Amino acid sequence: MKQMIKPLMAAFIVAFSFSACQKNAKDTVAKDEVSAATLAKIKALGFDETNAKKVDRGYLVEGDIILTDDNLDRPSTSPYLNVAYEEQYHTTNLVNVSGGRTITVSCSGTLTAPYITATKAMIDRYNAISSPTVANGTQMKFTYVTSGAEVNVIGFDEAPSGGFITLGSSGFPANGNPYNEIKMNTNPQAYGTNPNIDYLTSVLQHEMGHCIGFRHTDYFSRSSCGKRKQNEGTAGVGAILIPGTPSASDPNSFMLACSNGGDRGFNSNDLVAMNYLY
Repeated sequence: MKQMIKPLMAAFIVAFSFSACQKNAKDTVAKDEVSAATLAKIKALGFDETNAKKVDRGYLVEGDIILTDDNLDRPSTSPYLNVAYEEQYHTTNLVNVSGGRTITVSCSGTLTAPYITATKAMIDRYNAISSPTVANGTQMKFTYVTSGAEVNVIGFDEAPSGGFITLGSSGFPANGNPYNEIKMNTNPQAYGTNPNIDYLTSVLQHEMGHCIGFRHTDYFSRSSCGKRKQNEGTAGVGAILIPGTPSASDPNSFMLACSNGGDRGFNSNDLVAMNYLY
């Protein structure tokens, strides 16, 4: 997720565009260069290939989504979920929750207390909608462990670039399992020197959404980022309208591409999508 940098104020985005600094630009381009063949694969899956960036575990697209070579080469087996007119969730794979499943989550030892507190708060948010007291609750639960987790939250330090700062990144499920890593930016310009726990929790909730298979709700328009892109369609993997979702844009979804700097939990439409998938 990303946030736009405004005068005298930093905003975040968990999935944005990246611009290389003019200094040493030639080296940066060479390092991050993505081949035409790979860009074609990214586009064929229905992702925006603009500003795709090569990273250590694959390719960073749409600002905060990591696609591995396995993602690009493995045919999609899950539905492309078209939510309302502008919104949609896309999953290249889903997490197998047959009979119920508890996903373990941990934090790297290098992360400070606010990130650990927020990770546990994120877990509580997901578990609140899996409670048996919640109508149509999900079959997916989460628990915090100190090591050996299925999803590990780690830190990285990256300053703003191109008018945005990356708040975090993650990837999509594979082989019925969640993506195994969430990266959170520890640079002071991302969350400040005294991070707001609700803000951190919201970003972690968003990134965990990717780990279990959610796309950005405003993928068609990227309206939360202040820019619009042409609807790229269903990329040949089908489209399923989720009953009960709105017929217009949803400005409060936890899976919007860019953050408004505030606290976003699950709204009613997010719960419909969660219950539809899990």
